[in-house]
Amino acid sequence: MNRGLAGILAAGVMTWAAQAWAAPFAYVPNEKSGTLSMIDTATDVVVKTLPGGERPRGIAISLDGRYAYVSDEPKSALAVVDLDAGKVNGFIDLGESPEGVSISPDGKYVVAAVELSNSVAFVDTDSGKRVFSVVVKGKNPEHAEFAPDGKWLVASAEEANKVDVVDVGEKKEVDQIQVGNRPRGMAFTPDGKYLYVACELASKTYAIDWPNRKVIAEISTGKFSNGVTMHPNGKRVYVSNGKDATVAVVDVATNSVIATIPVGKRPWNMAITPDGKKLYVANGRSNSVSVIDTETNKKIKDIEVGERPWGVVIR
Repeated sequence: MNRGLAGILAAGVMTWAAQAWAAPFAYVPNEKSGTLSMIDTATDVVVKTLPGGERPRGIAISLDGRYAYVSDEPKSALAVVDLDAGKVNGFIDLGESPEGVSISPDGKYVVAAVELSNSVAFVDTDSGKRVFSVVVKGKNPEHAEFAPDGKWLVASAEEANKVDVVDVGEKKEVDQIQVGNRPRGMAFTPDGKYLYVACELASKTYAIDWPNRKVIAEISTGKFSNGVTMHPNGKRVYVSNGKDATVAVVDVATNSVIATIPVGKRPWNMAITPDGKKLYVANGRSNSVSVIDTETNKKIKDIEVGERPWGVVIR
């Protein structure tokens, strides 16, 4: 074989391999197993099981896709998992009982809601150190999410009926927005105009006019509304309902439920692929992840993962 042909074939193999590996992966923290299940979203198969700490719950992926930041409740820390090497590189102290984790739009901060200190811890991704914490009014905060512009952060708490609003630059809470009992999952529309908050005990999802910090709709999404995920186009919101074992599809234009999809037991936190075609739902009591086709609003598969999957993140 001549060198030119060999070079072309080699380049072709490399291109194919790069394309094959370029498919988004879904990462699922399994709280009871202490693992992360890595799902290839092209095939919907678990391709790898990674260590995730003793009791992984919240998870965020670095913008370069190299590291997973996972809250580890027994260690009161954020586990830093090297996804290529498949190992925990170290732990970042957060305080007792960290739960939900998210990353700022610019990748500068990873934040974790810390339940027992009623705070949100900010970790600098360059230094790998906690640089400050913001105390919030809601007791037992579970989730913390950045607004699309990165200037604001909202926190939801189990023992609350309001959403806490944090000014990131000022490093302090500046407002609260009244919602229903026990706010849980939250998601902004990509343009930052609206915030959706699921409230578990109210069994409703609240649509908030974000610039005016005002509730504009209360949507009955299902019993024990919990996780919230926004479609990348901002036209649909997905809400998991823990007691119904369903996912409600909400139309943003009308703030009405347009479909209800059966999934596994105790659906919790979710994630959607960047192209918006598939939604992945962690089923905490079924030890599975349900895959939903967002064009047909039908479940297409259940994927077995570890015990007590807490949520899903896709990168």
